[in-house]
Amino acid sequence: MAQVRFFYVNGCPYCAQARKAREELISENPEYGKVEFEEIDEGLHPEIADQYDYWATPAMFVKEEKIYEAHVGEKYDEAKENVRRVLEAALKA
Repeated sequence: MAQVRFFYVNGCPYCAQARKAREELISENPEYGKVEFEEIDEGLHPEIADQYDYWATPAMFVKEEKIYEAHVGEKYDEAKENVRRVLEAALKA
């Protein structure tokens, strides 16, 4: 199992949507609750964020591989499926 690096920006509605999706997925499958998330505020830690290749938040990486990066207009169901992919990748890593 690998840790997830979760880059976010305070006040970002897509980041809030991803967090909500993560909690909902954990309630549906408690195994997902075992995945550890390192949440990194890119505004507070630009020195870390600059080491990763992404343009939008939330962005989630498993073992340095970007699994999910949000896009403008992303709907909740799409975000939830992307977070599910992140959780599955972390469990298998």
